Amino acid sequence: MNPWPFVIAAYAVTIGGTLAAGVWAWLAMRAAEKASADLRRDR
Repeated sequence: MNPWPFVIAAYAVTIGGTLAAGVWAWLAMRAAEKASADLRRDR
């Protein structure tokens, strides 16, 4: 049985998960920066 399809799938899942976590963290960072800026503006 050829293992390459499983190896490629494992890499795809790993890269996809890494990219998804990166985008999620970036969006969370933007929301936190906006909340911080809103707090500073209210002073």
